[in-house]
Amino acid sequence: MTLKERYAIVLSRLGAQFGLLDTELNYGTPFQLLIATVLSAQCTDKRVNIVTQRLFADYPDAQTMALADVETLFEYIKSVSYPNSKAKYLSGIARALVKEHRGEVPETMDELVKLPGVGRKTANVVLAFAFGQQTLAVDTHVFRVSHRLGLVSQRCTTPLAVEKALLRHIPADQVAPSHSWLLLHGRYTCTAQRPKCAKCQLADVCKQQSKQQTA
Repeated sequence: MTLKERYAIVLSRLGAQFGLLDTELNYGTPFQLLIATVLSAQCTDKRVNIVTQRLFADYPDAQTMALADVETLFEYIKSVSYPNSKAKYLSGIARALVKEHRGEVPETMDELVKLPGVGRKTANVVLAFAFGQQTLAVDTHVFRVSHRLGLVSQRCTTPLAVEKALLRHIPADQVAPSHSWLLLHGRYTCTAQRPKCAKCQLADVCKQQSKQQTA
């Protein structure tokens, strides 16, 4: 099987299973998606959605959040991972947006990653889901699934390397959806511990599964 054929099968099956999706994070505006994505680092979307329900009710936009001090924001988000750091990020993001972008979330990678606590993965999520750009965020799920399925080489040892490799082979109009497909496949089927290989619709084209069978 060629790499092109592998990609075609994987994307076709996952696309048929999941269809067009939004992120599982709850949000109403680009600002809220940005904040929720920062909070989701090493934390479940379910927990973040619980936290942001109250947070966004009181601080729905950059202008209102910029007026809150770090200690106040901490009380809202203290049940997520690394709340001390994230409270500082939220305050810094809101203030930077008000000061430099009139409270609006910028629509470019270069500007997004200048914001406190915003890395390439977070920026790609915002660009894809808030602004409809064909970007691909590589989180732990996408990273793991891409290697197990054989979509990327073992030489791709960083998220950026995986992102670049995937972008070389995924059709331009499927880049953003592919992030969701690979992420959800990793979250619910190709899990880090005890992956559900017996129920996986990609087992027949999975390089990891093939190695285990021939070992």
